[in-house]
Amino acid sequence: MAATTTTFLKLQNQPTKPKRRKYRQTTISASASPNNTEPQPEPALPQSPSAYTHRIPTMDFAHSSPTANGHHSAQPQQAQAQAQAQDPFPSSFSKFNSALTAGLLNPMSPPPDKTRSSPTLFEMMASEPDIHHRPNQIPPNNTAASSLQKPQIQVLDRHALMMQRISDLLGSRSPGNQFNDAVSSDIKLTLSSKDGITVSMNVHRQILVAHSRFFSVKLSDRWTKHQQQRSPVPYEVEIADCDDVEVYIETLRLMYCKDLRKKLMREDVSRVLGILKVSAAIGFDAGVLSCLEYLEAAPWAEDEEEKVASLLSELRLEAVGAGEVLKRVSTDVANGNEEGSDNEEVLLKLIRVVLEGKDEKARREMKGLVSKMLRENSSQNDLRKESLYLACDDCLQLLRRHFLQAAASDLQDVSQIARQADNLHWILDILVDRQIAEDFLKTWASQSDLAEAHSKVPAVHRFEVSRVTARLFVGIGKGQLLASKDVRCLLLKTWLVPFYDDFGWMRRASKGLDRHLIEDGLSNTILTLPLSWQQEILLAWFNRFLNSGEDCPNIQRGFEVWWRRAFWKRNGEQERTRQLRITTTSAENP
Repeated sequence: MAATTTTFLKLQNQPTKPKRRKYRQTTISASASPNNTEPQPEPALPQSPSAYTHRIPTMDFAHSSPTANGHHSAQPQQAQAQAQAQDPFPSSFSKFNSALTAGLLNPMSPPPDKTRSSPTLFEMMASEPDIHHRPNQIPPNNTAASSLQKPQIQVLDRHALMMQRISDLLGSRSPGNQFNDAVSSDIKLTLSSKDGITVSMNVHRQILVAHSRFFSVKLSDRWTKHQQQRSPVPYEVEIADCDDVEVYIETLRLMYCKDLRKKLMREDVSRVLGILKVSAAIGFDAGVLSCLEYLEAAPWAEDEEEKVASLLSELRLEAVGAGEVLKRVSTDVANGNEEGSDNEEVLLKLIRVVLEGKDEKARREMKGLVSKMLRENSSQNDLRKESLYLACDDCLQLLRRHFLQAAASDLQDVSQIARQADNLHWILDILVDRQIAEDFLKTWASQSDLAEAHSKVPAVHRFEVSRVTARLFVGIGKGQLLASKDVRCLLLKTWLVPFYDDFGWMRRASKGLDRHLIEDGLSNTILTLPLSWQQEILLAWFNRFLNSGEDCPNIQRGFEVWWRRAFWKRNGEQERTRQLRITTTSAENP
């Protein structure tokens, strides 16, 4: 007992700095014993104008407060033992702080009493067991437990934020607004959601009945019986399984507003869609009209268009103005046209404008844009094959006229050759994407008069024509064009030599030309022919490549495949046939 008193006097005589705690320190309390599983009491929710309940994981908070003189008073031994049991830090660290506070580690303090029964710092640290983790701390290497607790923390934060927003909704009232006024209200409305949120608020029957057909029906008979009883307790109404309690409260608040349109201007499209859904469910016609006016005038993000169209189609609000909103995204609603012929007319107009454009840079950009749009919508029957081939034939006729004029030494409009060839190349890409390019392949393979006049036109003006041929080679080589053997052979017979002549110019003058893609396409096209035709074409290429070098396409891979087909496999088949004959003869003559 005397030793205890001496220690107490040392604590009083030695001045200690008060701990700086300008703010409330929140710590998660936990028991030092692993067997202590007694649940802590749940903290009370903050007071708000409404009583709401939401069951979420709770935490017990412990706050330390200094004494009146600014110093922490010494705790009794029982309180110290309880605090040490709840201390989340290792006990060695706590004892170290206790020793430091008692002056045991202060070099200016007098030497400790030799007769004291308390152990030294070294003895305390030596007798301390191995350092263990904090009770509520996740070990660094326990990634599985960490991943399990992270979703709980996220769910907790999400629910806490939602409850804070709901509290703000119920607590914010402009002067004169009676929403959630406990004094003047006569109904206590309770909303509960599927995820466990329950909110109670004070509303007025007169306002609900005047603005909502749903509440007008529900509160008519029941309210009469309640008034006959003349109970001083407000009439209680409960609505369960709400999709979104926060949006439901926001919709009820709008019933108390004089200018709904001005109120909705502060919201975004997603929130207005939620309010529209609740307003339609409870028959809040003024809210429905205000939401539709907002959606008709406000801009939408690209990902919001589908949400707007889907919700309006689900609610079937055509009679109250939903059609005006959908006109922004649907021409059928605007014109009442179901066949889509106007779409084809618009697309053909776009294609012709691109084909006839004056600025080359703008034409290239718009070609890419139109091709992208047509590719994304290629599954729809928005553009008929006949319409595309009509535009293609117009370009081909212009190309023929200017090409033959240039072959006759009339170079007045020679620049139109490259322009129309580029237009044909672009339309051919569209035809190949839609898998309808076989007819163009037949037409192009039969242009023998253009191929004969090819050598009479300067190469600087004609090489764009060979890009059309190269595109057909790539399409056949990749299986995008399935033409007959005769058509493939006619294409090579008509355009292969002009293609060889222009390859050097194509390689040097065409930006972004994929030489290896074209060479592989030509090789595969040749290898689709009968073996005798392959031999004729590839032997002619072999001679030309040795004399032209880089100005001739390198189809060495196709040459090697033909060689193996023609000689290596043929010799192997003859050897197998000879062995088969010997085996058969031996079997007949044992």
